[in-house]
Amino acid sequence: MLRWIVTLLMLALAVPAAAHQQKAAITTVEHNPRTGQIEVVHTIPLHDAEHALRHQGMKAADLLGDIESRRAFARYAVERFAIAADGEPLELTLLGTEVKGASLLVFQEGASPGVGARLTINAQVLTDIWLRQVNSVNVGGGTSPETLVFRGGDSAKSAVLR
Repeated sequence: MLRWIVTLLMLALAVPAAAHQQKAAITTVEHNPRTGQIEVVHTIPLHDAEHALRHQGMKAADLLGDIESRRAFARYAVERFAIAADGEPLELTLLGTEVKGASLLVFQEGASPGVGARLTINAQVLTDIWLRQVNSVNVGGGTSPETLVFRGGDSAKSAVLR
């Protein structure tokens, strides 16, 4: 059900993405019981990500056709996302990126602290570029994730991993 809702939201964001910055990103944080890993997926509108790269000085940012542009944005995104469990930072590995529709997906994973762990998260992707940027982080899978909302300058927020 959650994936259906996220898909609908991504489609709604994708339609006007060619013309305007969306100033909204979605991140999901889930425990994978099969692998024992915590999986993080950042979903950012392509237009916003390319604008961010140009803002950082990359004149020919092309997320569709240039793997180096995708890698540059992925490095930027993971630097602006922090997660800890019980006060200890979680070490996440950048797995890669994928273009899906009008969005860029950035994938990370690391050792999961387990279901029930209290996570402290700060998601500041693109908030250095737009004051009105809103980042939603859905913590947990299934139909009842806890959603944390971040704007520029927000401090870390907590949620229980479900």
